[in-house]
Amino acid sequence: MPSVTLKDVAKVAGVSYATVSRALSGSPEISEETRRRILKLCKEMGYTPNSVARSMVKRYTNVLGLIVPSLNNPFMSELTGHLEIYARNRGYTLMVCNSSYDYDLQKEVFSLLVSRQVDGIIMIPVGHESYEPLNVLTSQVPTVFISENMKDYPENYVSVNNHRGMQIATEYLYSLGHRDILYFGARSDSKTHQLRLDGYLSSCEKLSIEPHVLRSSYTRSSREVGYAMGGEYFSRPHQETAILCAADMLAIGVMQAAFEAGIRIPKDISLGLRQHLLLRPAPDRPHHREPALPADGHRRGGHAVGADQKPGS
Repeated sequence: MPSVTLKDVAKVAGVSYATVSRALSGSPEISEETRRRILKLCKEMGYTPNSVARSMVKRYTNVLGLIVPSLNNPFMSELTGHLEIYARNRGYTLMVCNSSYDYDLQKEVFSLLVSRQVDGIIMIPVGHESYEPLNVLTSQVPTVFISENMKDYPENYVSVNNHRGMQIATEYLYSLGHRDILYFGARSDSKTHQLRLDGYLSSCEKLSIEPHVLRSSYTRSSREVGYAMGGEYFSRPHQETAILCAADMLAIGVMQAAFEAGIRIPKDISLGLRQHLLLRPAPDRPHHREPALPADGHRRGGHAVGADQKPGS
């Protein structure tokens, strides 16, 4: 069935093409009564504006691009939901692309969005090295990086204070009586991860406790990585009474590894999270926690979840 055009609406309304166009654009050159009648008719006939043609005339599309490494990550999916609502409330449509933690694919989808003439691009980069390959493209469209700290580059970015957040998390565990706190999953390939590690180390120095760091050789901080590293960690004797994870998804894997090793969280060992996931008791495993809905996406301060028990209690 062919789509309804402005000419079709004009014919049924008994007015000119120009009058229908003025009604849709909000022009003051026609009466309010005529405008309401035409808009009502457009709705009844199922007319939808040609956004491509309109963008060619107005030089903007009212479309924003969003690039994320993975929608399977609870933080990223929650953030996408909030951004879509904010964009819609401001008259924009959000076009979402998944880079799958692939630098080449990230550049490909960025180029795709530029070719679609989006008005701006928001992206959670694969890593801190994302800027250089995208330099030529970011100069063509307003771009904002989210999460990864880009302060060393001439780009707009929005990021929390990762250094201070991890300080707060470390100090919270210390306030519960923990003195042997393992920093779990430190990565050297991410500026954000380096800032978090520095925050942990600075708190250890301030509190006069010995730092314990378990570094990750992986390029991602996923549930699977947390499970693999956690399984190896729990397979040998350890002195730490608390684990502070560099990323929430690592913590989910650590919890599964702990359960399989017969270790109860938080009774046997406490588990600290730096970001924002809410955890709930698993029905069949009272000392285990599984991911529930992400917490309020507006709050990303450092805090610990499931670590509210003092060592030995």
